[in-house]
Amino acid sequence: MIALQALFHAIAQAKDEQTLRAHISAEMSQYFSATRGGLFFFAQISLVDSKLQKAMQIALSPQHNPVARYLLEHHAPVHEALVVEPKTWKLICPRADHWHVMAGPIVSNGQLVGVVGFTRKQGMPAFDSQNLIDLSALCLHVSTWLATVRLQQPLLQTKRLTPREMQIADLVAQGQTNAEISAELWITENSVKQALKRMFRKLEVSSRTQMVAKLSTVSK
Repeated sequence: MIALQALFHAIAQAKDEQTLRAHISAEMSQYFSATRGGLFFFAQISLVDSKLQKAMQIALSPQHNPVARYLLEHHAPVHEALVVEPKTWKLICPRADHWHVMAGPIVSNGQLVGVVGFTRKQGMPAFDSQNLIDLSALCLHVSTWLATVRLQQPLLQTKRLTPREMQIADLVAQGQTNAEISAELWITENSVKQALKRMFRKLEVSSRTQMVAKLSTVSK
């Protein structure tokens, strides 16, 4: 059995997001006797293909998923039995490999920026209160890891962009279109297009996806 302290150490020693993901999908899944486990940062929704992007947006929607709503409102670990009756959960998520789910928050600057999640398949016991306590501790270490990575990253990337350009970059990372960004910031759509062209040149990228990846707080 993997010890909780060993997991804390593994998180602290992770050099990049890929290494951190490996620990979560393997060691942490084993610790929680989970069928699957994973780490997801919300800013990366725009980096996946459109079909998967739509499915993920629905799955993580607070309106659709009471587990996601609890995370957003409380910034605390939760399993499905805390927020919904078993019969209702089966209607929301009928997949046999997601019969039980548990998720914990990754936070930064007071905002929910990601999730650590685990599932158990049909026939396995539900996650319990001790699992939530342990996941809370692990999420604290992951959030601390994220803050450390941010501090260690060169400031050059963000210094290249003006505050307005950083606003646009944040909205692009959220998956918003040029029209949506123009409405959000009260500027013309052409102003958004011209700003993106300048931002691409400054960051030496050629697409929105590359820009988000380069500015991501978990970029390598």
